[in-house]
Amino acid sequence: MADIIWEDAFCGEGASCYRIGVDREGGSYIAVAGQEAAYLTDTADALRQLIRDIKAGKADHLLAD
Repeated sequence: MADIIWEDAFCGEGASCYRIGVDREGGSYIAVAGQEAAYLTDTADALRQLIRDIKAGKADHLLAD
């Protein structure tokens, strides 16, 4: 298993907390806080693009009530 450097958890009110991490080989990871052994992984470039897309509003439809 890669040495993952995890960020502090991102938490919403009453929601699950997510953690994002990277490794020294250019991998990126997303996991539910407390369940870091079961992560989704991709490249650091893919994580950068995901963050850019979220900031640009491309996932806003997922937040609709």
